[in-house]
Amino acid sequence: MNTILLFYKYVHIDNPVRFMRWQKKLCTELGLKGRIIIAQEGINGTVGGLPENTERYKKIMAEHPLFGDVDFKESQAEDQGFPRMRIVVRSQIVETGLDATQGRPENTGTHLTPAQTHALIDAKPDNLVILDTRNRCESAIGSFTDAVKADIDTFRDFPAYVDKNLEQFKDKQVLMYCTGGVRCERATAYLKEKGVAEEVYHIEGGIHRYVEQFPDGHFRGKNYVFDGRIAVKVTDDILGACALCATTCDEYYNCLNASCNKHFIACQSCIESFKMSCSSDCYQALENGTAKRRPLFKKTANACVL
Repeated sequence: MNTILLFYKYVHIDNPVRFMRWQKKLCTELGLKGRIIIAQEGINGTVGGLPENTERYKKIMAEHPLFGDVDFKESQAEDQGFPRMRIVVRSQIVETGLDATQGRPENTGTHLTPAQTHALIDAKPDNLVILDTRNRCESAIGSFTDAVKADIDTFRDFPAYVDKNLEQFKDKQVLMYCTGGVRCERATAYLKEKGVAEEVYHIEGGIHRYVEQFPDGHFRGKNYVFDGRIAVKVTDDILGACALCATTCDEYYNCLNASCNKHFIACQSCIESFKMSCSSDCYQALENGTAKRRPLFKKTANACVL
């Protein structure tokens, strides 16, 4: 059994390239695999490895003057969850499509603990809007009850979604959520800067921390994760539907047609009938030999774009 760590922190890093080199050396020595994004504005990572090695990683990070208070969210997996270790330097730790003056993390919304979140949703104020800031493939298989699901393909589309739907948030208490919290730091800041909502909140630690405390709470279905597990079951509710026959189901696959590689939900019957392709066209192309086949399905850590 391995441990998966999910973490982030917005903090100024003077030399991201030098920091990246240190992280690569550290993760190599510890045998960790995963993805870490580093920018001058901070760090955003998901790594997996043996429990003793992830504990060592946490200890070393805690000894660093910038990262002593990082909130490491942990979960268990049969393997490391990633095929390799990838550490990159970018301009932002979550790509927003915004310039440096917009959606600044220091302007983020009010953090609510999981308990405060649960109490707020229980209270059912008339002007409460629960907003899922994740993309379609994430929200399709799990969400908070009655949440508004942002109609977006990637988080870069979120600011435009807010601009288009500002009237929906006027004079409302808007509670946002994402997997671990990093996207909501920017998403809540962006909405706050519009000056239309009465109050803007986000869940401290995201879905991950909420379902730890309330496994049978207001979040239903599966939590989509960005490692080889694809999704982690939270409740027995099945919210998704097969892309081929609309049967209720929530298992993701990637199309066997290598040029398509679409990430889609499918039932077992359709996966067998269409031989792991996402459509009749892809099925025919594979059968006729006009399309290149991907290696047989294996859960991957890069199935859904953040």
